[in-house]
This record gives sequence, C-alpha cells and structure tokens, in this order.
Amino acid sequence: MKTQIPRVVIAGTGSGVGKTTLTIGIMAALVKRGITVQGFKVGPDYIDPTYHTAVTKRESRNLDTWMVDSEIMKEIFIRGSLGADLAIIEGVMGFFDGKDPLSDRGSTAEISRLLNAPVVLVINAEGVARSAAAMVLGFKQMDPRINIAGVIVNQVGGYRHYQLVKKAIEDVTGIPVIGYLIKNQIMSIPERHLGLVPAIERGELNPLFQQLAGSIEEHIDLDQFIQIAKKAKEVIVNHSPMFQSLSERRYPVTIAVAKDEAFHFYYPENLELLEQYGARIQYFSPLAGETIPVDADGLYIGGGFPEEFAAQLTAQKKIIADFRKKISQGMPTFAECGGYMFLTEEIIDHNGNSYEMVGIIPAKVQMQQRLAALGYREITALMQQVLLNKGETARGHEFHYSRLIPTIENYPYAYKVKGLGGEFSDGYHQENLVAGYTHFYFPSNPNMVIHWLEKAVEYQKKR
Repeated sequence: MKTQIPRVVIAGTGSGVGKTTLTIGIMAALVKRGITVQGFKVGPDYIDPTYHTAVTKRESRNLDTWMVDSEIMKEIFIRGSLGADLAIIEGVMGFFDGKDPLSDRGSTAEISRLLNAPVVLVINAEGVARSAAAMVLGFKQMDPRINIAGVIVNQVGGYRHYQLVKKAIEDVTGIPVIGYLIKNQIMSIPERHLGLVPAIERGELNPLFQQLAGSIEEHIDLDQFIQIAKKAKEVIVNHSPMFQSLSERRYPVTIAVAKDEAFHFYYPENLELLEQYGARIQYFSPLAGETIPVDADGLYIGGGFPEEFAAQLTAQKKIIADFRKKISQGMPTFAECGGYMFLTEEIIDHNGNSYEMVGIIPAKVQMQQRLAALGYREITALMQQVLLNKGETARGHEFHYSRLIPTIENYPYAYKVKGLGGEFSDGYHQENLVAGYTHFYFPSNPNMVIHWLEKAVEYQKKR
C-alpha cells in the first residue's frame, strides 16, 4: 500500500501560534479553487478535525503514533486520503513536543518524518524581527531528516514588519517565507469547548471560514504552498496490520450507532473496523426521537454533549425507556464519555438543575466549569467484558468537563486506567454493557471489535 498524494504538515513553534486558524483558512481557500482537500490532525483531538470536516466536506482523521504503531498510522493516512487531491495535516503543540522530552515520539515532527511530508512552520512574530530567523534556524537544525519547506509568519504588525522578518529568515535559513497574517486583522476562532462542535456543524462559523479564506488568498502564496505539497515523497506501508486478515472473520450483524448533535464523536477507524468485520452500521438520532433500530444486534453510544441537550433528552421519555429496555434485555452495548453520561441516572448542570437520564448506570454526573480530564489513556480490563478479556489492554484518550458520582457502594468498575496522573479505576461493567469516559481507539486492539461482534451474534440468535 502506497501513496504519492501531495501533502503538507502545518506545524507550529508552540501552542497558540495560529496553526488552526491558518489550517482552516488554507483549506477553505483551496476548496474555493476546486481542490479536494483531506484534513488530518496529529493526536487525539476532535474539535480541530470537526473544523476540517466542516470546511473540506470530507471527514478529517487523527494521526497518532502512541495509540497505534507507525505502520497503522501510515495506513490510516493512505486510506483517508483516497479520492483527495491534497492532504493537510495540522500539528499539535510545538513541532517537537510529544510523549517525552527526550524523543519525538508522538510529535508532529515524527508524523511528518514518517509520512515524508514537507512542513510549513507557523511562527508568532509579534515583537521580533531578526530573532525570528534564530527561531526558524533552531527548528531546521533540530532534526535534519525533516524538510521544513516553508514558513508562515503570524501576528505581524503590518506589511513592513513582515518584510523585515521575511528577509531575516530567508537570509539565515534559506527557507522561503510564503505569507503572513496581520495581528487582529481577522476574527478569532472561538475558544475550544465541547459545545463548539454543534455550532460548527450547524454552519454558524461559515462566515468565519469565508473570511479566513479571503485573508489567506490575500496574504499567503497558495501556489507556492501547493508546490511544496507536490514535492512530498512516496509513503509506503510495509505491512497492513489493521486490515490484512479481516476477510477471514465476518460477523453479519447490525450495530446501531447514536449520532446527532448530542452524540457526535466517533473515530472513523472505529466504525470502519466494525464494517470490515462484516457489521452493518445503522445510525439513529435519540435527540430527534428515534428509538434504537428494531434489527440492531449491538449498540454504540459515542462521545458528545448530552449536557448541552439535557432538557431535550429528558423530554424524550420514549427514547429513555427504549434504551433502558434494550440494554436490560442484553443488547451488547458500548458507551463512551457522552454516551456514558447519558446512561447514568441524572446529569446536573452548572446551575444545579437536574435532568433524568436512562438510569442503567447507578451514578449521577455533575458538570464542572473546569476541564476534569484530558490526555492519553491506557486501559486494562478488570474482568471479562463486551470489548476486552480480563487483563487485555487498549488505548484511547479522555476529554471532559464532568465528574461521575456513583450512587451505590462497590461500583462495578470496568478497567484500570493509566495516564499522566497515575493509575485509577474507571468505567462501568455489567454482563452486556461497558461504559466509561475513555474514548477507545479500536485500531490499538482490533480484538475489541471481534469480542463485541461475537456478543452481537449471540444476542442476534436469542432475539
């Protein structure tokens, strides 16, 4: 498996330098030219991919070398790029920031190197001139294997300031500076929060996207950007660990997937793996009053924003009763983050208002103003369950603003979770249900799909 698709990594010297603003703007400007753009995001973030998807009309994907090995990551890139004219990979944090300070593991730099992708480096030039050249030179010399092929200068004071910075960088480093954005000239992207995604999907930010496209067309040399992308070398996957032997096992079952503004986040690869193993995905909207499809053999309730739509969900008495009934009857179910919250007894919002939820899980959820959890997670199953055998591991990530409060003693935790903050018990388990805050990444352990679909086959026979 290989690809020659033109591609560029948009990287930053650090967080907050404008990677997302420039990525969205460049995508929008290229789409205006009739170019089919495929977006990617380094790391497990899902707000930025939602921006990409809204602009390109193609589902953006995450590229990560901690949750899966490099060959699987490359395969995900190649499969995701099919049918596109050009791929844009938005970096995360600073270019070399990754899993630890002594290597580039998990960093944007590692992704660019593995994908043979040229890099356009974004720098914040506020308050500097020749010093910007020192900054870019350091990034160039850090790893000679990486091709920093262009620089975009953000937060300049004006065209004259830009010219000073451009001349310094090109004289010292030999890297072309292909454009700039002036400080405070464009609308700022809204602060990152969970409720932002429904707003993006409703099209409320489309005027911002068009304004960004206009600024990019005015200040960035898009022809030079495209030429940089076209110089990318071939990417080859030496083996196909994720999809190689899937044809040997087929499970002709139907998995119902809750998907609407309240339940939004699913890794595309999770759904594709289910389909590769023979499952039929059937989407439905609890928010719109749709019950679980009658022919469903399994249920997937993904991450999202039930707290944003708590009043509407509470009013859907028929839907709540349907979830309670189907899960109680043994339907193999996986619920993550927002789905986990929905299956508890109640959600309590920031103002202390309580909203009844499904009530399958003996706990309540309290919303918080501050971020409650963020980061990678390694999961080890505490017992045999729908997705994992006892002791089996998987990887994923957490990102939420709520805390779960069990309402019973001896809460049946599903797994041990290891993150930067240490190790702790999390999730909920009963015979046919596993739920928790962690967003599982199925490619990290495809056996999760096999276990789940085997349970779905058993349920189908009983149904």
